[in-house]
Amino acid sequence: MSSSQISEIEQEQLIEKLEIFKIHGRDKHGRKILRIIGKFFPARFLSLDVLKKYLEEKIFPRLGRKPFAVLYVHTGVQRSENFPGISALRAIYDAIPVNVRDNLQEVYFLHPGLQSRLFLATCGRFLFSGGLYGKLRYISRVDYLWEHVRRNEIEMPEFVYDHDDDLEYRPMMDYGQESDHARVFAGAAVDSSVSSFSMRCIS
Repeated sequence: MSSSQISEIEQEQLIEKLEIFKIHGRDKHGRKILRIIGKFFPARFLSLDVLKKYLEEKIFPRLGRKPFAVLYVHTGVQRSENFPGISALRAIYDAIPVNVRDNLQEVYFLHPGLQSRLFLATCGRFLFSGGLYGKLRYISRVDYLWEHVRRNEIEMPEFVYDHDDDLEYRPMMDYGQESDHARVFAGAAVDSSVSSFSMRCIS
């Protein structure tokens, strides 16, 4: 199934159901956080136009005119399932209103992995103008995230903590020298992603 096989309304409902984008909590500077769960992004099911419309109508207005931060959770992302493509990323970024882009102060990138670091190091400056690349802050563990974000205000899917536990016992996963495919990518279908979204919010 592709985006051409489900209606625009169904695509919008899918975005809502999965809670891919959620304005949720604040960082240590008191800035609102836009949390993005990469694993829940169903790239094969969404059209670029529907995604941009959703952001323009449901997300950007709620960010207001004040500085904010993005928390992007990269845990469990698969290129074939969750990656919209380089051209789509650039189109989404270009569609962000200038005032919203200017108010973005920091991007906390949780569980980046070696491949995403290399991709951003080689393509990030080309893809993202306006200094966004310089606002990236890589966060390798959830515990390190709490140095920047108010932990009692942010909810995380259980698989994020599970991946953290895996990294403690298999640290070479951080450098791409050991695969976490069997553990993290099992059951990556949309419905199973939703059902596994049990929360563990630590105060």
